[in-house]
Amino acid sequence: MSKPLFIGSEIYRRSSYGAAHPLRVPRVSTVMDLSRALGWLDDDVYRISPRAKPAALHIWHDADYIQALMQAEIDQRVSDDVRTHYGLGTLSNPVFPEMFRRPATSAGGSLMAGELLRNGGTVFHPAGGTHHGMPDHTNGFCYLNDPVLAILSLRRNGAQRVAYIDIDAHHPDGVEHAFGDDPDCLMISVHEDGRWPRTGALGADRTRSLYNLPVPAGMNDIEMAQITRNMILPVVQSFAPNAIVLQCGADAVDEDPQSRLSLSNNAHFDVVRGLMGLSERLLVLGGGGYNPWSVGRLWTGVWGVLNGFDLPDILPDTAQAILRNLAFDGNSRGRNPPAHWFTTLRDAPRVGPIRDEVVQSVAHVLKSASL
Repeated sequence: MSKPLFIGSEIYRRSSYGAAHPLRVPRVSTVMDLSRALGWLDDDVYRISPRAKPAALHIWHDADYIQALMQAEIDQRVSDDVRTHYGLGTLSNPVFPEMFRRPATSAGGSLMAGELLRNGGTVFHPAGGTHHGMPDHTNGFCYLNDPVLAILSLRRNGAQRVAYIDIDAHHPDGVEHAFGDDPDCLMISVHEDGRWPRTGALGADRTRSLYNLPVPAGMNDIEMAQITRNMILPVVQSFAPNAIVLQCGADAVDEDPQSRLSLSNNAHFDVVRGLMGLSERLLVLGGGGYNPWSVGRLWTGVWGVLNGFDLPDILPDTAQAILRNLAFDGNSRGRNPPAHWFTTLRDAPRVGPIRDEVVQSVAHVLKSASL
């Protein structure tokens, strides 16, 4: 079997949404650097993400929106009309120097992933996962929707039945907009209840292959393991997909400032491990994640899991130096970082009781789907 492939680009190293934005922190570049420091990312498995051309984006995104996005990057400003109509130039979706090139590179990677997986295999694309983007406007830090483009590319390359699983803290409203009524695209989302965008109400519809599970604040590893074992894996197995796309957002871990969930990164590793082997094609995307240490360590660990590598108990000095050089200015969690943010990939498990609310919600979803 061929080795998993890693899609990356240097554009993420020098690009930021701005000094006050949650996406000011380095993420993909940290994963690339840590993976190389561990000897996990040789040239033979690394693929440089292409930048998607406008015509390629038009398979889902409106042409006038793409033109407005490109023009905003050129002008480095937008009119009030453009801001109102397309959502560009807001606090959440600001004007910044690479505001077209960066998301177009992420989109290009997801489109390429579908081609790389034509004959099966595994691809990791940590810059992907921008699941809020809409056809005609930007939304929730997402200028484009690369998961939608990935699913369309997988279908174009022979995978008709695609399972999309999303464990980001936020509901994937853009992906549901695209495929929520498509019975050949299974959609499972586990997201924080009451968190923006406040979509994805509890329930399921088997005829639409749609499963939404909002979870309460403070969800722990034991609760997530129950959800994985009792809902995610059996539903995916029953669907028998030709391809699996996992949006592996890192904002559901305890240290992330954009959610109130309390997972360790072990929960994400377990989901990845459980999905491996359930389809001949597996694409793992990034997503949310706004603490530079937790997101870098989590996604590097995901790459290790996909390859079957042992995660080291203590990182080598070269890897620790990468983590020690990160900063989290303006956030209280970055003022006194705990030692394990520098020295390990794997968090200590975050255990706790399985609350009745979680058990009942899983039972409600399965009952709604008549499983």
